[in-house]
Amino acid sequence: MGLDEDALDYHRRDPPGKVAIETTKPTSTQRDLSLAYSPGVAAPCRAIADDPTDAYTYTSKGNLVGMVSNGSAVLGLGDIGAQASKPVIEGKGVLLKRFADIDVFDFELDTDDPDAIVEAVSLTEPSFGGIHVEDIKAPECFEIEERLRERMSIPVYHDDQHGTAIVSGAALLNAVDIVDKALEELEVAFAGAGASAIATAEFYVSLGVPRDNITLVDTGGIVTTDRADAGTVNDYKAAFAQDRPAGDLADAMDGADAFVGLAVGGLVDEAMVRSMARDPIVFAMANPEPEIGYHEARAARDDTVLAATGRSDFPNQVNNVLCFPFMFRGALDVRATEINEEMKVAAARALADLARQDVPDAVAKAYGDEPLRYGPEYLIPKALDPRVLFQVAPAVARAAVESGVARIDRDLDVYVEELEARLGKDREMMRIVLNKAKTDPKRIALAEGTNAKTIRAASQMVEEGIARPILLGDRDTIRRRVADLGLDFDPEVVDPADADLDAYADHLYEARRRKGITRVEAEDLVRTDTDYFGSVMVEMGDADALLTGLTHHYPSALRPPLQVIGTAEDAEYAAGVYMLTFKNRVLFVADTTVNQDPGAAELAEIGRHTADLARRFNVEPRAAFLSYSNFGSVDNRGTRKPRRAAQTLRDDPTTDFPVDGEMQADTAVVEDVLEGTYDFAELEEPANVLIFPNLEAGNIGYKLLQRLGGADAIGPMLVGMDKPVHVLQRGDEVNDIVNLAGVAVVDAQERDSGA
Repeated sequence: MGLDEDALDYHRRDPPGKVAIETTKPTSTQRDLSLAYSPGVAAPCRAIADDPTDAYTYTSKGNLVGMVSNGSAVLGLGDIGAQASKPVIEGKGVLLKRFADIDVFDFELDTDDPDAIVEAVSLTEPSFGGIHVEDIKAPECFEIEERLRERMSIPVYHDDQHGTAIVSGAALLNAVDIVDKALEELEVAFAGAGASAIATAEFYVSLGVPRDNITLVDTGGIVTTDRADAGTVNDYKAAFAQDRPAGDLADAMDGADAFVGLAVGGLVDEAMVRSMARDPIVFAMANPEPEIGYHEARAARDDTVLAATGRSDFPNQVNNVLCFPFMFRGALDVRATEINEEMKVAAARALADLARQDVPDAVAKAYGDEPLRYGPEYLIPKALDPRVLFQVAPAVARAAVESGVARIDRDLDVYVEELEARLGKDREMMRIVLNKAKTDPKRIALAEGTNAKTIRAASQMVEEGIARPILLGDRDTIRRRVADLGLDFDPEVVDPADADLDAYADHLYEARRRKGITRVEAEDLVRTDTDYFGSVMVEMGDADALLTGLTHHYPSALRPPLQVIGTAEDAEYAAGVYMLTFKNRVLFVADTTVNQDPGAAELAEIGRHTADLARRFNVEPRAAFLSYSNFGSVDNRGTRKPRRAAQTLRDDPTTDFPVDGEMQADTAVVEDVLEGTYDFAELEEPANVLIFPNLEAGNIGYKLLQRLGGADAIGPMLVGMDKPVHVLQRGDEVNDIVNLAGVAVVDAQERDSGA
C-alpha cells in the first residue's frame, strides 16, 4: 500500500477526519444536564451579558482558535477550493492541539472575495480567542489579514506569512552567530516574492537586516525600482525594490551573505552558492524539492555553509509547527488583542536560544539518536522538542504584556509551571519537587561521573539550581567530556585516584570487617568502585545524597549503599517506588524493584515509607494493600499477608492516613466499586498508594499501567534508606537523573529539618 492509500485509510477510519468535540464537564446525571443547559446555563449567560470579558471565565473562548481558509493556496496543491482544503485545515488544528493544547474549530469559506471573507470571519469574534488564517493566496492574504486585524480585537495570524518568517529568523540569528556576521551588514537574496517570502523579508528587517540589503527575485527577475515605477510589481513587492540593474537570481546571489528560497525546487546550482560571500547562509525552503539540496549546498564550498530546508530528512528543518502553536498559546493566555511584531521577534529569539541549550535524550531518540548540538547542523530546535512550549509561549506572553496588547498580566514563573502541566501530570508533579529542591540545594554524589548522561544531568542541575552535583571519577576524562559535550559548566569533581582514601577505607573497613572485608580490600573498593566511594562519602557527611545505577544492573548498584549506608532506624527494609501519572490521577506503587516476597511486617513498612514519599509531592496518601481477594472473600496464606499488613498500619497510632486491604486492584482505584459495594471500607476515596503483595506483582503491575494505561512513570525511587540514595535504571535518560536528584534533595532537606 502506497503513501496515498495509507493516508486515505488514515482519514476515513471511523470516525472520519481528524478532529472531534468532547465535553469537559460531567454530563451523567440530571443535575449535570441542568447545569450544562437549561435552566442553569442562564447564570453564565447573564454574567457575560453584564461583563463580556466573563466569556473567558465561563466558556471555552479563551482556549479556542478559529481556523479559516478558502483553499486558494494549499501548500503543494494550489487552488483546490474550500472543501478540498478541509483535511489540511483539520490537520493544522491537530497540530495546535498536539503541541499547545489549544482547541480548534475549522471553517472553510467557499469564496475568493476578500470582502466576503473579512465580513464572515470578523462576525465570529464572539466565538473565538484567536483566528488562524491559512492557505489563502497572495496578495489577497495580505489584505485579508490586515483588515481582520483592524476589525477584530483578538489575535489574527496568517501562518503562511509569518510562520516561516519566524522560524527561519531564529535560524538566521544562530547562523550569523556561528559565522560571526552582523545582521546590520548582511546582504540577503530572496528567490520568490509571494506571501511567505515578503513576510520573511519584512521580518528580517524587524530582526535588524537593513531593507536596502534585501533583494527580491520573482519570475520577472530582480525586483528593481524601475519595475516598481513601471507598475509591474504589487505594492508589497515594491517595498523591497532596489535601485540596481535588472538581473536574475544568479546576479542577486553573487556576493550575497544569505540566500532565502521560497519559490520552487531546482532554481539554484552549486556555482551560484560558490559566488556568495564567505561562510554563506543558504535557506532553500521550497517544498517538497528545495531550490538546492542540503548536501549539494554544503558541498559547494570549502568554508562553512549554513544550510536549512523545509524537509524533515535533512538537518535544520524550517517547520512552522515550531512557531504557530506556541505563538497562539502565549497570546491566548494573556488575552492579547493582536499578534504584533514584538511578539514575533520574541518567538524567534526564544527559538534561537533554545537551540543553544543541551538537547534532551528523548528528543534525540525521536530523531534516530542523531547528535543534536548547536552548530551548522543544528540551528533551530526540532519540532518534537517539548521544551518549545515553555520556551516560546512565555516569551510571546511577556512581549504582549510589554508591548501593551495584553488584557491580563501573568506571573511568568507560575505560567511556565502551568505550561509544563499541559504536557502531562508527571511534569506538574516533578515541578512541585524541583521547586522545593531549589529552596535549599544539596550535594548530590553522582557515582558514574564520567558518563555523558550523568555529566549533562549535572549541568542541568546547576542550571536549574536544584542541586550541587559532585561527579565521581577520573578528573581528566570528566573535563574532556564536558568540553566534548559543549557544556558551559565547571563541575565539581572528586577523583578517587587522587583523593585521601585513608578515612574512607577505615570507615568501610569498620562497617564490613565482620562481613569478610579486609583493610586492604576496603581501600581497593573505595579507590576503584565509585559506588562504594560515593556510599562512604554520603555516610561520612561529605555529600548529602547518592545517585548511581545508570550503567549497572539494579541489584549490583544497590548492594554498596545497602552495605555502607543501610536502612533507616525505623526501617528494616528498603523498597522501590514508581510514581505513575495519568491525565487526572497520580499513583505511587510499591514494591517494584527490591523485595521479592515481603512478609506482612515488611509490606506495612513499605506502605508507610511510600506514603511519606507521596507527601514529598504534596499528595495526601490513601493506601491500599492489593490482592486477588476483597476483604476476606478468599482466606489463605497469600491473602492474609496484605490483610495483616493493612491492619498493622491501622493499629499503629502514628499512622495518619487512611489504609485498607486486602482488596482487588479495581476496588482500590474505582470509586463506584469502592463506595457502591464496600461502603464499610476505610478509604472514602480511591487509593493513590498501591502496595503490591510481592515484587513479581509490583513489577508486572506498574509496567502494564505504564504501557497499556498510558501512564508516565517516574522512578524507581528508593525508600527506607538511612540516607538519600536512588538507584537509576540502566538506560535512564538525562531527565530521569535530574528528576531523581530533585527527589533526593527534598529527602535530604526533610532529614535536615527533622521532618
